Amino acid sequence: METAALVAPFTALEFLQDAFLLTGEGPVLSGFYLHPRPKACASLSVLQHHRIHGIRPRRQTAVTPQRAAAAKVKEGDELSSPSEPELHDLAVFGGKAVRLVRFHVDPQDGKQPHFEILGPLMELRDWALDVHWLAGDKRSLLCVAVAHNSALLLDSDTGNVLFQRSCLEGCLLYSALLLVHKSWSDVVLVGGTVFNQLVLWRPGVGATESVDPELKAPVERRLVGHSGVIFSIAYLQEKGWLASASDDRSVRVWGVGALGGPEGKCGELNPACLRVLYGHQARVFSVRLCPGSVFSAGEDGACLVWDWAGGGTVVCTLKGHRAGGVRALAVSDGVGDGDRWVATGGADGGLRLWRVKLNERGKDKLEDTTTATLTDMKFTGNGSPKVVCMVGEQDKYAGWSQSKLIVCTDQGTVDQYSDGKWQMVWKGTPEFQSYCLMETTTISLKDSTAKMHLCAVGNLSGSIQVFPISHPQCGVLLTGGTGKIHSLIWQETKDCICLLASGSEGLVFRWLIGVQSDENSPPSLSVTPLPSFLLPRGAKRWLTAAVRLHSSTHGGLWVCGDRRGSLLLFQDGGTQEQKMVDDRRVDGCLLTGRKHTHTGEVEESGPGGDIKSERKEVADLLLQPLSCLFGVHGKLGVTSVSEYQGLLYSTGRDGCVRVFRVLRVAPQKLEEESDGKSRENKGGLQLEVLRVQRACKGMEWLERVLILELDSPAEEEEEEGEEDDLGKRFENHYKTNHLVGKLEVIEVREGKETFKGQEENTENNGREARFAIIGFHAVHFVVWDPVRQEKLLAVPCGGGHRSWRLWPSHKGVWPGYGALFFVKQGAVMASQPPGEASSWARKEGRYKGWSLREGVHGRGIGCVCRLGAITAIDDVKEVEREEERWEIVATGGEDTSLTVLAMRPSCGRVKVLSVITDHISSVRTVTAVTRPEEGREDKSLSVLLVSAGGRAQMQCYRLLVGWDRRGLVPSCQVIQVASHRLDEQWERRRNRHKTVKMDPETRYMSVVAVDEKTDGCLLAVGCSDGAVRLFSVSEVKHQIDLLWETFYHQRCVLSVAACSLQDRKCNKYKLLFSAATDGKIAVWDLTDASSLWTVASSRSQTAAIPCFTIQAHQSGVNSLAIRADQLGHHEGGCRVTVASGGDDGQLTVSMIRVQYPKDPQMSEPLVSLLTLHLDSQCRIPLAHASPVTAVKLLSPNIVVSTSSDQRVCLWKVRSTDIRHIGALCCHVADAAGLAVWEGKLTEEDKNKQTGFESEWENAIRRGSQTGLKVTHQTAAKFNLDQKTNNEGDDGEHVKAVSETGDPVCQSGNEKGGETPAECRHQRGTDGLGETESEVNPVRGVMAPCQSQEEGGKTGWVLVCGQGFQLLRVPKAEGWRST
Repeated sequence: METAALVAPFTALEFLQDAFLLTGEGPVLSGFYLHPRPKACASLSVLQHHRIHGIRPRRQTAVTPQRAAAAKVKEGDELSSPSEPELHDLAVFGGKAVRLVRFHVDPQDGKQPHFEILGPLMELRDWALDVHWLAGDKRSLLCVAVAHNSALLLDSDTGNVLFQRSCLEGCLLYSALLLVHKSWSDVVLVGGTVFNQLVLWRPGVGATESVDPELKAPVERRLVGHSGVIFSIAYLQEKGWLASASDDRSVRVWGVGALGGPEGKCGELNPACLRVLYGHQARVFSVRLCPGSVFSAGEDGACLVWDWAGGGTVVCTLKGHRAGGVRALAVSDGVGDGDRWVATGGADGGLRLWRVKLNERGKDKLEDTTTATLTDMKFTGNGSPKVVCMVGEQDKYAGWSQSKLIVCTDQGTVDQYSDGKWQMVWKGTPEFQSYCLMETTTISLKDSTAKMHLCAVGNLSGSIQVFPISHPQCGVLLTGGTGKIHSLIWQETKDCICLLASGSEGLVFRWLIGVQSDENSPPSLSVTPLPSFLLPRGAKRWLTAAVRLHSSTHGGLWVCGDRRGSLLLFQDGGTQEQKMVDDRRVDGCLLTGRKHTHTGEVEESGPGGDIKSERKEVADLLLQPLSCLFGVHGKLGVTSVSEYQGLLYSTGRDGCVRVFRVLRVAPQKLEEESDGKSRENKGGLQLEVLRVQRACKGMEWLERVLILELDSPAEEEEEEGEEDDLGKRFENHYKTNHLVGKLEVIEVREGKETFKGQEENTENNGREARFAIIGFHAVHFVVWDPVRQEKLLAVPCGGGHRSWRLWPSHKGVWPGYGALFFVKQGAVMASQPPGEASSWARKEGRYKGWSLREGVHGRGIGCVCRLGAITAIDDVKEVEREEERWEIVATGGEDTSLTVLAMRPSCGRVKVLSVITDHISSVRTVTAVTRPEEGREDKSLSVLLVSAGGRAQMQCYRLLVGWDRRGLVPSCQVIQVASHRLDEQWERRRNRHKTVKMDPETRYMSVVAVDEKTDGCLLAVGCSDGAVRLFSVSEVKHQIDLLWETFYHQRCVLSVAACSLQDRKCNKYKLLFSAATDGKIAVWDLTDASSLWTVASSRSQTAAIPCFTIQAHQSGVNSLAIRADQLGHHEGGCRVTVASGGDDGQLTVSMIRVQYPKDPQMSEPLVSLLTLHLDSQCRIPLAHASPVTAVKLLSPNIVVSTSSDQRVCLWKVRSTDIRHIGALCCHVADAAGLAVWEGKLTEEDKNKQTGFESEWENAIRRGSQTGLKVTHQTAAKFNLDQKTNNEGDDGEHVKAVSETGDPVCQSGNEKGGETPAECRHQRGTDGLGETESEVNPVRGVMAPCQSQEEGGKTGWVLVCGQGFQLLRVPKAEGWRST
């Protein structure tokens, strides 16, 4: 087995001269360029099965003349031109292992940076906590601090321990810091003990050959104050500060004075605690010191920057990881213009990088955009501000000062803030006092690049004043009925601007507004009335949001939201109705033909005026909605509707974002109106909700969504053009998200969905984008990322019910920064002072940083399911690129999220396609029903995905996976089908307080699809309350129903599995296997299960007792794997192989023979017609050293098992026994989920070289000189003897592994005269692949070498736990034999 992809927590980070970032992920050492923009450059697995916990560089003293000359030329340049030596020697350590690695950096030669292993793996007898080089010795000596408060002096050339010294206080250390000068006698060790103390001692005191090594060194200093164990220690020499991070959620800074140096100084006799920093919400894992600042990171997923001069206050919070916390932190030294890099590695497998600016005083200049401060804009106009708007250029480099702030007061005036001053722009008549609405927009002038800002103001009497802000005297007065104007909405159309005014009695009036202007005359407005919308009848009958779509086949379509919470679909020229009103009301709804000056005086417009007057027959037409989703956002109303890439997004005050689309259906009749006549939907268009996304707990008042910019290094290369492109496709007004979008109508025809759209690539449309949610959470205005579950911006504005504007937002994209303007208690407030340019708005130092690796799950992954594979499409040749094959999997975790991933095994690249956060508890099990589309088996996937877990909750989704030609990666659209909870019926009862509620802690432990139909499937679920339940899923009805349940087990049911049988007469039978904590496996005959879907009283139609039981384990059965094989014609029936793994660490394989009935009687559902008996049973009592968590069948006779002992084992099942044929120590802790499959072997896989170690790399390079035991766990493959597969004549299994299941590389050179280099690059008959590394610049981890197989297929194993690892299993000839 060999590793193809790895995602694990980052546990080590280190900067190299502000030019490179080194990372440790499992045993893999990776390097990243920092300039000109961060990207991966090299990677190599160096520590075998140990996890890297530290990287210590040793800077080379020798520099070539060319490099020295280049350094002089580049002196004073920016960080983008650092002077680097050609190579760096690194000491990499973790667990009980240390290894030397050389990092080659040859930028002048144009070579790719790469790693080289210098020596064998040096294994220690204790855990290494810190390693440092001794600079004063000519030899390569390492000083190592180990966990039992000891220090080692290690010769890295020979691997011999030269000296070992222990402290007199022999306690266990959780952290250690070595302060090394030139010699062993100068070393000072600072240890964080298990007793919550810091101890300082000198391991080199009296370090001579005559000194007894058993003599222990005394404690020199003791620092007491923490109430928890100490996880991290840092020292700043120039200040004499020592910082410690603890389990008690605090960081303490101590004034210890000078430590280390010549003669090993131990600082002051009585060190004082200078600061106690509390700010983290959980344990603090890492701490780093800089002049004037302290950096700390912890389990709460935040990196806090503390200002020392400000009394230890938090000046910035850097967030970017999901749940699980930050496991590694690194801060660069800072050179050149004072920039400083900050890197964090998370438990979610994510890696983020920030660039910190320093001001002239040396303090970190970081603006905490998460919690903004407020500035009063000092409004000086008449009256009290009621509405605030913003128009003008929105340049991120200049701040918002170039924009214009527009305010409408209760005195009917419009004031403008520009150049630091307030001035009145327009004053209305008394009708505009007390109550007024205002909305602004920007329109481009015809035949000109100039733009003009328009303002519309409405009042209680139905009047609407529209005027240019620069020329308010040129405005026009419109009338929208005789009642109150509830809302005003500007909407851009193809050629001009459309104004919507929601009046009384559900009427929405529309006008097209045009601007004509030349240099010699003031601008003039042209107005063209359009047919009005008629909203459905209801108590709150006015419009709150609207967006216009354009379709070449349907003309203009409008999607609107009203105050009742409904979503409506209108069509220009669609369903119409004549007004049944008198002439007085009709005339009141028309254009009055009057102009208003900026002083409020009214002027009548003559025949030659600029106002285009349309007649009554045009304005009398009313448009009714084609489709209505009544009250989907609750009674508090819809707040916004927007469109992006063919999908629609709506928000409301119910705390939900709904993603929906326009669906074309067959013509149908609408509801009958009051006149008794039915209306027909001639357009055949409907709105269909795809899925619902909730915000964080307590955030119910949502305002809108903003598309999140892509921030991966590969995508940032085209960031400037990308941002403009996003803006063009998402242009909208600030509040109502108005834009002109391209509609992608879905046509339903004979049960199949086909995408229709514009002439451009429709594959890129109809896919959900990542978005941020903005709204109000208590008294804060919040920008919330639902995927990372973090606040991007928080402003204490006082809560909802106020007018506000967010800058910048004209493009509908969240750029990573923003400023909020709002009205509070009669004042205009801003979260950013005027004229201040945001330093975090600049690309080089923006607040959101760079995401070098996207995180997956913050906590453990409990289940995994493979959905299928798709092949990349060549956009030029329109053909599939077979060498670029992506595997699609779904994972569920303890962080309550469900993630859809795409993995490319040939290069190890992993792409997160979608993150679903609908579960309220952990996701424990997931299953899928895949139906490849006809003729598109390798191009797209359509999957019905079911997930279940805690709180007896089940979710069902339809996933549409295709190829994104724009991003050149797979894409996924999630459609929410249905959800179900057992306690839903109880919560609906009126007298529920008088009844006993079902167990609220019931968990769904395992789920499997028993039967499937075109519109749904039948599911079997194992539950923690001892029940086995059957559910039906209907995609048409969008519901999940409980059909049947049994409490036969009376214990927690841990696992369920199903298989389908078919006799020679084509009669089908279905068996369900369930296993509980008592070690028994029950077999249920569900042959008549299909009748449960149609029979109303279905609970009595299936037997309440199983037809067969097996005692397989002594305790709980965690996993089941089932496979059915037909027997010979003369034997009849079939044989079912049941592989199970349990808490007792045992692997059991049971062979069950099933006899079919000669004359099936389907009319007797309570009696099983199948005859089952146990044919044979094989056990491996100690298959793993801990409970077996997952078992799968890779082929008919190959079983794959995994356990929390971090081993993945291969077993060969024969007719009489089970043989162990291989094992691999994986890099995933707490392995819980397993997925296996057989796949194709592409040409790219065959030709790819490996970046993981071979056996020859770990051979002893210096023979008997080394005093350490050198072992090797092969990460490439297991070289098994031919007899292992074909079995020897005597039937004995040939051992190819050690007692622990791991191959051992002996300490000797079998070839005698070979040099270590020759061993490293050996290409003998051992079948090992090439060992030279080839970098994947996207993934940053090497792809494995592939064996030269002729079969064209290979096996794949995906192990999930604290991360995941994809393993390739070479398909041996022995697989096929039974």
